Amino acid sequence: MGSYYDVDDIIAEEEPVSAVFQKPANGVGIDPSAEKNCVDQGSKVELPFWLANELCQRNAVSVLVPPCFDEKTRLEIQADPACVDLRSRSPYFYEFGCKMVPIVADRTLGFLLFSAFRSRYKDVLTKAHTASHVAAPKILSRLTKEEVNLYEAAQSSVAAFKKWRIGGRRFHPASVLGRKRRSEE
Repeated sequence: MGSYYDVDDIIAEEEPVSAVFQKPANGVGIDPSAEKNCVDQGSKVELPFWLANELCQRNAVSVLVPPCFDEKTRLEIQADPACVDLRSRSPYFYEFGCKMVPIVADRTLGFLLFSAFRSRYKDVLTKAHTASHVAAPKILSRLTKEEVNLYEAAQSSVAAFKKWRIGGRRFHPASVLGRKRRSEE
């Protein structure tokens, strides 16, 4: 997972999730337009993931599966994973999903993430190796942040391979070969 200073990790944890309060809470001020600063038991509230996760660990809320992992998304991924626009659902689909797995009641979410990434992995690499620079913006507009990183790494490796293949010296002499021995007198 990300580190404390990882900007992508911070943004992924800002995704809103629906949470149902298991206990009443006083003085929380979640809704600024509300007349009172308390939440009743059973109230459904939209919270950022980082807060919902903390409250879930304290058994104060139960977190519902976000809409980006709903049944429609699952069916689309099963039908043709390469055609699904995961970025529109969540730019951090995989990172956010991995954070959601331990706190939601749906035990199939981990398998969804695994199967989606596994099936899209080959397609992303194939497009990175074969797509022209003109087609790249269209391809990148549908990929998640993790897939964009994978795509860019694949393209840079292709460029490095082509550079190596076209020219330059094939072998570089070791630096120790250029040194002369000390004469023994």
